[in-house]
Amino acid sequence: MRPSVSQSEQILARAFAAHKAGDIAQAEFFYKLVLQADKKQFDALHMLGVIEAQRGNFAAGLGRLKEALRIRPRAVDALINLGRMQSGLGDHRNAEETFKKALALDPRSVLAHNNVSIVLRRLGRFDEALAHCDIALKLEPNYADAWSNRGNVAFDLDRFDEALADYGKAIALQPNHAQAYLGRGNALAESNRYDEAVAAYDRALTINPNLAEAHFGRGNIMHLLTRHSEAVAAYDRALAVVPDYAECHRGRGEALASLRQYDEAVAAFDRALAIDPKLPYAEGARLFAKKQICDWAGSAAECAHFAAAVELGAQKAQPFIMLVASESPAAQLRCAQLYVADKCSPATQPLWRGERYRHDRIRLGYLSGDFRLHPVALLLAGMFEAHDRTRFETTAISFGPDSPDEMRTRLRGAFDRFVDVRSQGDREIAQLIRDLEIDIAVDLAGFTAQSRPNVLAARSAPIQVNYLGYSGTMGASYMDYIVADRTVIPPEHTAFYAEKIAWLPDTYMANDAGRRIAELTPTRRECGLPDEAFVFCCFNNAYKITPAIFDIWARLLRATENSVLWLSAASVTAELNLRRELEQRGVSAQRLIFAPRLPDLAEHLARQRQADLFLDTFPYNAHTTASDALWAGLPVVTCLGSAFAGRVAASLLRAIGLPELVTESLSDYEALTLKLAREPSLVAALKVRLVRNRASFPLFDTVRFTRGIEAAYTAMWQRQQRDEPPQSFAV
Repeated sequence: MRPSVSQSEQILARAFAAHKAGDIAQAEFFYKLVLQADKKQFDALHMLGVIEAQRGNFAAGLGRLKEALRIRPRAVDALINLGRMQSGLGDHRNAEETFKKALALDPRSVLAHNNVSIVLRRLGRFDEALAHCDIALKLEPNYADAWSNRGNVAFDLDRFDEALADYGKAIALQPNHAQAYLGRGNALAESNRYDEAVAAYDRALTINPNLAEAHFGRGNIMHLLTRHSEAVAAYDRALAVVPDYAECHRGRGEALASLRQYDEAVAAFDRALAIDPKLPYAEGARLFAKKQICDWAGSAAECAHFAAAVELGAQKAQPFIMLVASESPAAQLRCAQLYVADKCSPATQPLWRGERYRHDRIRLGYLSGDFRLHPVALLLAGMFEAHDRTRFETTAISFGPDSPDEMRTRLRGAFDRFVDVRSQGDREIAQLIRDLEIDIAVDLAGFTAQSRPNVLAARSAPIQVNYLGYSGTMGASYMDYIVADRTVIPPEHTAFYAEKIAWLPDTYMANDAGRRIAELTPTRRECGLPDEAFVFCCFNNAYKITPAIFDIWARLLRATENSVLWLSAASVTAELNLRRELEQRGVSAQRLIFAPRLPDLAEHLARQRQADLFLDTFPYNAHTTASDALWAGLPVVTCLGSAFAGRVAASLLRAIGLPELVTESLSDYEALTLKLAREPSLVAALKVRLVRNRASFPLFDTVRFTRGIEAAYTAMWQRQQRDEPPQSFAV
């Protein structure tokens, strides 16, 4: 039986009450009962549309709202709700028009101003969005949602201090405003104030345990703090609420990769890309995880597609991954430029604005997250200690973990000043560099783990230098120089670098001549090697091994009787894949031997004496591992690549007086290696020369290298003192 009109009014009142009390099912029942009496009852149609939207059924809600608006086209509240649904469906442009219709009817509608601001933010029109927030707040200064929304817009504009102030006002007005705490957490995270960010996320989750974005933000912080297991747990909690959260699947994959659980990481990236095939940086992360486990299925096609997509402007990978995926220096430059534009663009208000410092000594600031037992520190420790303190004042700006190891202790004593800034935000660190009046800021991280490129994006020093930690261009206008030599960056390659080139005379790579090698060399049997075999060796990371280079290694094993290939231990999956790949190339997997990681680096260097030849990878060479091999007396055969990362071993070999071990093509690389393997006397002679040259050639002359790089710093400083722009030069 249909209710009468008078009964409908009573039922509608009951529906409103149920809706207000949160009893959605009861409210829906009553609204539908009202429609039985009058199919054109505006309020019932309107509220049924709102209920559908509350359930996430925006398309159904849209239909109800349009029916209602045909009855009352000038109903401002209904127009606002229609706009919200259009925006929920991703139709932001029509949503904008709908909200503006509402504003034309009621220019003082705070809800309409706030909602059009949200849509304009999603359309990337941040200044307009901010203007509507300000109008809403002028009309209603105590509107917490508008303050929170204003904070979101300021966040998008990278005005994090302003965003934090806005979120603070929202929270002061509404202490249980979960979205404002979420925004606060995001702004604190972007400012690298991680402890405060976690506290903000935790407060948001106390208010709303199902706030997936807060779980996601918390996961990101845990990942940045290298607490990767906690990161995975946080991402899992977010995905329990929103299973199709693509960014969360990507973050989970990155954390799993950091835990060396590469198989699961690949699956996570696959899931992220299935949800959003254009998700920035996911494809590159997936490719890198596959390379870590030597999963080469479709590798060549993936890398080619990757480089082509980057050339067209797609955000496919972080720049370091491009060094692995492509040997094209042009593609690497393009990838770095895209990343800089997205993640670390130049500050609109630089901290250093042309002032000329007057110091008794040139002030060098070295920036790194790796002032600990790490390859960068192992190479540079001797140089730091050898700096001429009468001419240079040195400061370490450390934003990595405070590791309790001997190297950390040694480095603390190697600088005039050692500043631990890991708990500070990028802008705070940049301001510190400005306050210290650092003349030359030397970035030792680039785009590697623990890097903080936004510190230099703030233009914190008059001269900013890219050196050692990242083997490629940073693609940023605020990086003035890259330290190189004429092998890693020949003059004809300068167009592929955003920085000007400072060419050192011998090699760009510093080395510590004080590195210890254990006196006792383990026997081959102790190393798991056959006593009489010819031992090909490569201790590079597994991701540097490509199918093309592995083809050559397999042919060398087939052609060299009683030979083995000695590789650095990798993940279980990587080792299984490499054994399978070797079998598929007609060589017994028993000839592949993996060297376990040793905690004592001196012992690791000593065991390399039991190898005969170090086989370099291509197109990403051995860097520190090549230096290790040469220091231990192990000859390295390399192939000269096109980009910086593929030319490092050649630089080292030329600086140690063994240029004949540098080949120009993979066919020459294979032929030279085979010749040496068949004539052990040649290898023995190379080892004798290597030991002799170690003491007389430039590669391991730490003091000579330090004087060279100091000459480069002096030349940079002199140009700046003359108000001359950076220019490429050779020492």
